[in-house]
Amino acid sequence: MSSSVLTEVTGDVTTITINRPESLNALNEETFQSIGAAVTEAAENSRALILTGSERAFSSGADLQGGVAEREGIDLAGANAIIASILDLSIPTIAAVSGPAAGIGCSLALACDYLVMSEKSYLMLPFTKIGLMPDGGSTALVAASAGRHRALRLALTGEKLQAADALDWGLASEVVPAGSHLTRAEEVAAVFAQGPTLALTASKRAINRASLTALESSFGREVEGQDALRASADFAEGVAAFLDKRSPDFTGQ
Repeated sequence: MSSSVLTEVTGDVTTITINRPESLNALNEETFQSIGAAVTEAAENSRALILTGSERAFSSGADLQGGVAEREGIDLAGANAIIASILDLSIPTIAAVSGPAAGIGCSLALACDYLVMSEKSYLMLPFTKIGLMPDGGSTALVAASAGRHRALRLALTGEKLQAADALDWGLASEVVPAGSHLTRAEEVAAVFAQGPTLALTASKRAINRASLTALESSFGREVEGQDALRASADFAEGVAAFLDKRSPDFTGQ
């Protein structure tokens, strides 16, 4: 297991921690693959799973510090498969969110069955700010819980959706005082781990399949759209502006 992903097993509960605090737990290909391996192992050895981030963030999304090449280095189809595996996991999953859950990091959080947010945390789909579109299944995940116009609002504006609003929109399960998100997630996981696992699994899968009927086609549209957008001048400008800490000058090319 990579040092960018930590795994701890306590009784019947596995906790997976994204551990890149210097980048607010930004995700690269190595980190995604480590998350996927940890999720697979947890499904075999535990009765509940917690996914969280170290220190100040859940995840700030795809790593941009290496510029365009770093963002393009993520195998989006592979990342989608890992997100799909979390949705279809045979044990209940809980996301414990502090700080940002942004970009494809937001997709990871929303893929979990139960989302506990610190009152200081927020969800964000900032893709258009760098000339891209939402990915990681977020075009389906957000719309399924929050509705079309709210999904469009998040996708088109790239605004921060604070925890209280995420709860109101149906994107979070609970909002708890700052610093207590992981403790509360552990309490929820302990209850699930002691519950009727077969019934819990059947319930989550039935609800996911009823509400996420467009997920597979959304993955395909997102991959196709991102492939085209990553070849655009606007994407190169968006990443350059992000790294330079300035406003981008998009030209629609």
